[in-house]
Amino acid sequence: MADDTRPLESLALTRLMRLNATVQGVVTGLVAGLALFIATNWLVIKGGRVVGPHLALLGQFLPGYRVTVVGSLVGFAYCFVLGFGIGYGVARTYNWLVDLRQRLRAS
Repeated sequence: MADDTRPLESLALTRLMRLNATVQGVVTGLVAGLALFIATNWLVIKGGRVVGPHLALLGQFLPGYRVTVVGSLVGFAYCFVLGFGIGYGVARTYNWLVDLRQRLRAS
């Protein structure tokens, strides 16, 4: 009796293990973008003579980014795009590995 349900359980687990790559990308992008947005605005509100010299170094990698309110929006956009690409790529790779594992088990 247990042998009859095993293929069904295997199929159900495989279907449940898949990730939605688009959702994963959007969530990762939002988290990365909001992290930089909040960090930048935190330093802007905190103020001081020199505002965020270490965070300002991101301007070397993200053209147009500055430790300002407008710069936080530019940084959010960059981090959202980069985070989306990373999250999407990780989910696609994961799903590819699940498919590969499924095919190896079937043969």
